[in-house]
Amino acid sequence: MKKFFVGVLLAASVVSTSCAAQAKDSKPDTYEMLNLFGEVFDRVKEDYVEEVTDEKLVESALNGMLSALDPHSSYLSNKDFEEMQVQTKGEFGGLGIEVTMENGLVKVVSPIDDTPAFNAGVHAGDYISHIDDVQIMGLSLSEAVEKMRGSVGSKIKLTILREGETEPLEKTIMRDVIKIQTAKTRVEGDDIGYIRLTSFSEQTAKKMREGIVEIEKKAGKNLKGYVLDMRNNPGGLLDQAIEVADTFLDQGEIVSTKGRHEQDSKRYNATSGDLTDGKIIVVLVNGGSASASEIVAGALQDHNRAVVMGTKSFGKGSVQTVIPLIGHGAMRLTTSRYYTPSGRSIQAEGIEPDIEVKQAKLEYEKPNKFMSNENGLAGHLSNDAKAKSKKNIIKFPIPDAKKDGEKAGEIDDFQLTRAIDLIRGAEIFGKMSSNR
Repeated sequence: MKKFFVGVLLAASVVSTSCAAQAKDSKPDTYEMLNLFGEVFDRVKEDYVEEVTDEKLVESALNGMLSALDPHSSYLSNKDFEEMQVQTKGEFGGLGIEVTMENGLVKVVSPIDDTPAFNAGVHAGDYISHIDDVQIMGLSLSEAVEKMRGSVGSKIKLTILREGETEPLEKTIMRDVIKIQTAKTRVEGDDIGYIRLTSFSEQTAKKMREGIVEIEKKAGKNLKGYVLDMRNNPGGLLDQAIEVADTFLDQGEIVSTKGRHEQDSKRYNATSGDLTDGKIIVVLVNGGSASASEIVAGALQDHNRAVVMGTKSFGKGSVQTVIPLIGHGAMRLTTSRYYTPSGRSIQAEGIEPDIEVKQAKLEYEKPNKFMSNENGLAGHLSNDAKAKSKKNIIKFPIPDAKKDGEKAGEIDDFQLTRAIDLIRGAEIFGKMSSNR
C-alpha cells in the first residue's frame, strides 16, 4: 500500500530533475505532512463505508492536490492522457465542448463548431448543473467530465442554467466522434476573405495558410480584406497560435511567457513576411474565445495589425505544461502566464475589443411599394447631362435566405455582418483619402 505511493513519487522525480534539489530545501514539516497523508490514506482504506482501491484513492488525492491550485491544473490517468493526445490531432469522441469549473458547476467555455453540443444549442457561458438528472455540485471537474464521456451513439441529458432564462434548459445529446476541421475559409460576396478558426490543433496554421491562398485565387483583385473569426475558440496548442499570428505579422513580438523559473520565461517573435500583404483584418472574438485565440487577438491588436470586434474574451492567460508520469498518465500543471506584446496580462481580464458589437439579429427593411422618388412624379424635369458617369458602388448583398436556411430578409450573424461592413467601409475611406 505505501510502496505504491512511494512509486508514484519516484515516477514524478524521473520527469523533473528539480524535484531532488527542492527536497533538500523543503521545510522540516514536509515529511510530517506526508505521514499525515499516509495516516488518512490508511484510515480511509480500512474504515470507509465501501471498499475502495489504492489506485482510486491515490489518483483522487493527486487530482485534488492539482485542481486546488487553479482550474486548469489536473491529474490525467493513462486513459485521460491518451484521449488528450488524440484531441490535439483533431479527432476524438464525445460531445464537443470545452469546459471549466466555476462555483461548483461545470461552465461551458465554448462549444466546438459542428459537434453534437453545438448542434444541440449549447452556448458559451452556459452552466451545467445536472448530468442525466444527477447534480454536479460536489464533483471535481475531472469527475464531471468522466460522466459526460461515453460510447459513440449513446445519449446524455444535460441540465443547463443560462443567463436570461428563468428556468433550467434540458438538452438531450447523442455522443459522437468529434472530427474537428479547425480552419475553414471561404469568400464572402466576391471581395472579403473569411477565416474561421475553431481551435488550435496540430494542423491549424497549415490549413489556414492553404485557405488564404485559395481565397486569393478566388477573389483576385477584388479582395479587400479578411475576417478572422475566433469566436467560441477555446484555444489549444501554443505553437499553433504563434504560427497563426506570424502569418499576419511581418516583425515584432507575438507573445511572451513568464513563470516561476527562468526556463519558463520565453519570448516569441514574428518572422519576416505577411501572407495577406497588409490587407485589412477584422478579428471577431467573444466570451468563448480563450487561451490561444486570445494570444492571436492580443498580438494583432497590439501591433495595430487588426481591428478586434465583438465582445470581451474569456480571460485565460496561463500556460499549462503536460508532464508525463511514467506508467501513471500525466499531470497538467500551470507553469507560466503569457503576456501580449505591449506587456498586458489578460489573466481573468480578457481581450477588450476595439469595437464592441454584441450578437443580435439584423433584419433588413423591405422597400415600401407605395413610396416613390423624383423619377416617378408626373411632369418631372429630365436630367440634362449629356453624358452620365457611372460611379463604382460597393453593394452589401443580403444573404440568400433559402441557401443559408434563414428567414427572408433576416441575418443571424450580426457580428460578422458588421465586420464585413467595416472592411468595405475602410476601403471606401482609403480611396477617398488617396484622392484628396
